[in-house]
Amino acid sequence: MTPTQFRSDFPEFTDPTKYSDTLIQMWLTVAASLVNGCRWMELTNIGIELVTAHHLTIALRDQTAAAVGGIPGVMTGPTSAKAVDKVSTSYDTSAATLENGGFWNLTSYGARYLSLARMMGAGGMQINGNC
Repeated sequence: MTPTQFRSDFPEFTDPTKYSDTLIQMWLTVAASLVNGCRWMELTNIGIELVTAHHLTIALRDQTAAAVGGIPGVMTGPTSAKAVDKVSTSYDTSAATLENGGFWNLTSYGARYLSLARMMGAGGMQINGNC
C-alpha cells in the first residue's frame, strides 16, 4: 500500500497540503500492524486504508484546532444536538456508532473498520504454511 494507491481509493484525501505523503505513509505503516492479513485476506488493503483514513481525519481535526489557537488532541464524541438562534437539530448517535466502539466511533472510517474487524476476528482460524 502506497500513499498514491490510498489517494486513488479515497480521493477525499488528495489535498497534499492537508494530507502529506509522509503523514499518509506513517499511518499506513501503523495500520499495517493492526490489520492481520491472514484474517483479512483479500480485504487487507481496505482494512489498512480505513485505519489510515480514520487517523488522518483525526489528525486534520487536530491541525485545524491548532491553526485557530485551539488545543489539538481534545477528544469529543459524536454531536447529538446543535442549536443556532431559534433552530435546533439533534441526531440519534446510537444509530451511527458501534457499541463499545470507543475511539473508532470518532469517524465514519473508524466505525467501518471496526465493524469489519469484528467480523474478521470472529471464530477460529486455521494456520497454514503462509500465515
